[in-house]
Amino acid sequence: MHIWFNRAFSSIYTAIGLLKQADARHQIDNIKITYSSPNPEAPAKLVADFFLQEPSHLKGEEYLAWCLHVCEHHQVDIFWPGNEAKIIVQNQERFAALGTRVVAVAAPEILKLLDNKAQFCDAVDLPSAAPAAFRVFRNIEQFNAAFQELKADFTHLCVKPSKSVYGLGFSLLDEKKSTAQILIAGEQYKIGLEDFKRGLSEMAECRPMLLMEYLDGPEYSVDCVGNNGKVIAAIPRKKSPLPGYAQTIVLDPKILAAVDQLAAQFNLNGIFNVQFKEAAGQPRLLEINARMSGGIGMACQAGVNLPAIYIQGLLHGFDKVYVAPILDGLLVTEVAIPITIHTKMATMVRVPDVFEAIN
Repeated sequence: MHIWFNRAFSSIYTAIGLLKQADARHQIDNIKITYSSPNPEAPAKLVADFFLQEPSHLKGEEYLAWCLHVCEHHQVDIFWPGNEAKIIVQNQERFAALGTRVVAVAAPEILKLLDNKAQFCDAVDLPSAAPAAFRVFRNIEQFNAAFQELKADFTHLCVKPSKSVYGLGFSLLDEKKSTAQILIAGEQYKIGLEDFKRGLSEMAECRPMLLMEYLDGPEYSVDCVGNNGKVIAAIPRKKSPLPGYAQTIVLDPKILAAVDQLAAQFNLNGIFNVQFKEAAGQPRLLEINARMSGGIGMACQAGVNLPAIYIQGLLHGFDKVYVAPILDGLLVTEVAIPITIHTKMATMVRVPDVFEAIN
C-alpha cells in the first residue's frame, strides 16, 4: 500500500511517524510512505520511506497535472493531499482512473465553505454549540456600525480575518489601553480599539474581517476520524489558558455530540479537527479544519492512533475497525526534539526510519 502525502502543515511529521509506528507494531501491514515538498530540508522526509522534491513554481492546473503524473508513475494507492487540496478533490475521479484514492475530508464546495469563517458560521446548524455572534466588515464605516450593534449585547469584542490559519490575525479589542501600552505590558492577542479604528480609517478597504462576540472560556481542539459523515473516533483536548501548560483529554458529551452533528451535516471524512471555546459554561463552535491539527500527536497519546485508524478503515472497512478506549483525563503536552537533516539526499531515495529511534 503506497501512501503519498504532499506538502502540508508541520503536523505531517507526526502523522507519518504515527503510521510508521502502527506499521512496526503490525496494526497496519505493508505500507510505504512518500512525502513531497519543495523544501529539500523538510523534517518529514526523515520519517517517510521516500522523499520527492516538488517543483516550487507549480500552482493550480499545473500542480494538478504534476500530481497525476506522480500517482501514475509511482503507482500511488492513497493520495493524502495538503497543498492544493480543493483542486485535487475536484478531480478525484481522474486519480481514481489511475488506481489512486484521494483522501477528501469533504466535497469541494464544503472545503471552500470551511475556508471562509463568515460563510461557514452562517451555514452551520448547531444550536447546542452555536458560533459566536459576528458581523463582517471591510472598512471603517462597516466596522463602526457593527461595533455599535454588537456592543449593545456583549461586553468584549474581538476581530479576526474571515480566512486564516493558526489564529493569525485574531485580537481582542481593548477599549482602555493603547496598542503601545499593550505591547509594553507583554499582553498577547490584544489591540487598542482606537488604534485599530485609526488604522482602519486610513485604508479604503481591507480584506473581509469579522467583528465577533469574545468567548472567554477554555478552548477545546477535537481531532477526529470520519467516514461518510459518521465519526469513527474523536479525541477532545482542553487547552490551558496559560502558555506552556499541559492539555487535558476531556470526553465532554456535549462536545462529542456537537462533533457528531457537524460530521453528519457536512459529510466529513478522513482526519479533521474541530475547535470550540466555552462561554457561560457552554461550548461554542469556532471552526472546522479540513486537515490534521498541529496537536494530533498529543491527542493520540490518549490511546488511539488516529491516522492508523483511518488507513485501517480504508483497507478493511470502517465497520471492522477497533477503536481502543480513550484515556479520559489524561494530561498531555509536547516537547521539541532536535534532529539532523541530511540535505544531500537525492529525490526518491530511501531514507532511514528514525521515528522510533527518537521516540
